[in-house]
Amino acid sequence: MSNQQNKKIDIRAARPQTIAGAMGGLMRIFGVRASDADLVAQWSDIVGPDIAKIAKIAAVKKLCDGRFNITLRPTNPAFTLQLSYMQNEITAQINKYFGRDAVARISFRK
Repeated sequence: MSNQQNKKIDIRAARPQTIAGAMGGLMRIFGVRASDADLVAQWSDIVGPDIAKIAKIAAVKKLCDGRFNITLRPTNPAFTLQLSYMQNEITAQINKYFGRDAVARISFRK
């Protein structure tokens, strides 16, 4: 067999980015952080690796005032209580990242 037959190209691995995701990268270069796509893309950098391991973003809803309602999905339902105790810390880290009061509410989905 030749090497060309062994190589499989997975076109789905390189999914197209959304415009908001691409703009998030460009805005990050200029120091502006304003999109929910930026929040999702930088989740582990924003909250740190410990929290990112036990909680993933399930949904982000941007409100009329520019703040976010964030729904987190714990990797294990047992982490829900721990994350609820860490709500203020998570909110503070997200607000620090955006440089403003960006979080309206954090909720959890099992």
